[in-house]
Amino acid sequence: MKKLFIINLLLFGLLACNNAPATIEKETTKDNGEPDLPHTSAEWKIWALSTAAPPFIAANCTVIDSDGETILREGTNGWTAMAGNPRGMSDPENGWKDPHEAMPMVMDAEGMKWIMAAMSGQKPELDRDGWMYMLHGDMGEDNSKPGVFNKEDAKEGLWIESGPHLMLMPKDPSSLKGMTTDFNSGGPYIMFEGTGLDHVMIPVEGYYDYQSQK
Repeated sequence: MKKLFIINLLLFGLLACNNAPATIEKETTKDNGEPDLPHTSAEWKIWALSTAAPPFIAANCTVIDSDGETILREGTNGWTAMAGNPRGMSDPENGWKDPHEAMPMVMDAEGMKWIMAAMSGQKPELDRDGWMYMLHGDMGEDNSKPGVFNKEDAKEGLWIESGPHLMLMPKDPSSLKGMTTDFNSGGPYIMFEGTGLDHVMIPVEGYYDYQSQK
């Protein structure tokens, strides 16, 4: 009888363990791969900035923080990701609201030369054409003139808030002569024509998500 009691006790304990509620681990990423972390965390910023390029480039690109100096991740493929919104964060304490607000750029070495020159008010001098991905789009600007970041300051009909796109920065801006500047065409077009910062905007799927095509 004593042996039977011990066996039943052991069986009861085993069943109790098997029926115990399973521990549910909190998911660390969302469906789109976004880390479920504060937007000030290095992990979130690396995801937000690098995914402005396709995965095969994003996976191994260098990622630079919003201060323009701190390297969040050292890359190996010659491409660099960084935020491109000159307006800054709407809520600095909590970081970029989303990747679209950050306006991340992922560029090759010549694209980096181009953007550094443009940010310092100089005309780029490139060894070859440069490339840049902005698959999170931008917050809008005047298509004809650099540095206009408020819609009310733009020339009539020339404000464009872009969705996902690729950019070609030509070594020789004059090589773009004859290309359209019409951003409603659906095809590649010139931005900043005749300014020395002429470049080609190449819309991809979702380009008109933020501003309807006319």
